[in-house]
Amino acid sequence: MDDEGSSGASSLIKMIGRAVVVGVVAGGAFGAYLMWAPAKPAATATVKDVPWIAAAPGRVEPLSGEYRIGASMPGRVAEVTVAVNGFVEQDEVVIRLDDEEPRARLTAAESEAAVRQRERDAQPVTQGRDEINKSEDAFYAAARSATNARFAVDYALSARRTGVANADAMLADANKRLSDARDRLQKARGIFASAQVKPNLPAPNRGEAALTAARTEVEVAEAMLQRTRIRSPLTGTVLILNAKVGEIVSPSAEQVLAVIGNAYLVRVRAEVDEADTGKIKRGQKAYVKSAGFPGKEFEGRVSAIAPTLAPPRLANRGARRPTDVEVLDITVDIEGSVPLLPGMRVDTFFRKD
Repeated sequence: MDDEGSSGASSLIKMIGRAVVVGVVAGGAFGAYLMWAPAKPAATATVKDVPWIAAAPGRVEPLSGEYRIGASMPGRVAEVTVAVNGFVEQDEVVIRLDDEEPRARLTAAESEAAVRQRERDAQPVTQGRDEINKSEDAFYAAARSATNARFAVDYALSARRTGVANADAMLADANKRLSDARDRLQKARGIFASAQVKPNLPAPNRGEAALTAARTEVEVAEAMLQRTRIRSPLTGTVLILNAKVGEIVSPSAEQVLAVIGNAYLVRVRAEVDEADTGKIKRGQKAYVKSAGFPGKEFEGRVSAIAPTLAPPRLANRGARRPTDVEVLDITVDIEGSVPLLPGMRVDTFFRKD
């Protein structure tokens, strides 16, 4: 290599050396700065800062629970007396099935019973059966009175829904009649039962036996007629209504005609994981959060704890395996009136003691 080439290479090496030295010095200074610069404290959350000890998915339902009602006999829907979100009273008729045949059967049975009673009264009373005959007559009369009073209440409720004048007064009078009739029926039933169990009771004669059989037919016919009235099991709100006038219905767990509950106060059914079951107790405070109301917490308390674990129902996991986790059903009563709607999915958080 000539002198000129050697001089150029030497100059290049010196330039690279100076650049490396500057880089090392600069890097060392930046590293020293990082070593001596004050570090910001990390924001860490400890277990003590968390206000809850267990969390679980849940679903909102009426405080009274949801009552799913359906038909107890096959039939055609003749009348739907309520609407969704409508208020209903306990024992009020919600859906009426076609009742022409049961009504005709009840009328015929009552007529037959009246004829049999006249025939029995025309015969001499069997010795030793006078008391039981009188108690049976009183019980039958009280039962007919209670039935008629129940129909009067149904008519008054229907009249109030359709805006008939003085419907409230009619309803109050009908309810009083029904209450009095049920009291008399309860007393008559007890007296009749006591008379039936007396020792050495003689067998009935033909007329007495025929009357008892005829009155039994009246009870059967009345039961069939009552089955055409689908009544509300509680005072509450109609949450779901699937019945339509004219459709054919039948007794089936899948064919729910209406769902009724008290929607003014709600509760949450939460499914607590098996590992957290020991952390929950009755009366413990809890709160729930809903995606429909972001940033809000709704307070409540644990009101019931299931006695045993069960498969989860809120999440559809498909076919279960032996290793699947069981859950504990917990009921949390929500305090006050809240905007949560029955059926909403929520997250439930159980507070520390």
